Amino acid sequence: MEEVSPAEEGKLIGKVTHYFSNIGVAVIELSDTLKVGDTIRIVGGETDFNQVVESMEVEHQKVKEAKSGDSVGLKVSQKVRDGYKAYKL
Repeated sequence: MEEVSPAEEGKLIGKVTHYFSNIGVAVIELSDTLKVGDTIRIVGGETDFNQVVESMEVEHQKVKEAKSGDSVGLKVSQKVRDGYKAYKL
């Protein structure tokens, strides 16, 4: 049984820069494109989970797609922290 590194389980597309615990929303600074409907994986600390992007916002506007350089806000199913990495699966 060989171990799979996180890099082989998706493409790194950004990192968490903020987390609003009261509303369960993470801000992710993107280094690649992300679309509604994509499945992402967030990894950091003891946290490692996958979820589908159901909606996201850029500067308080709902968007279907965001590109490298954008900071997107999206609801996450678990608590995350600054610096956690986001992968697109």
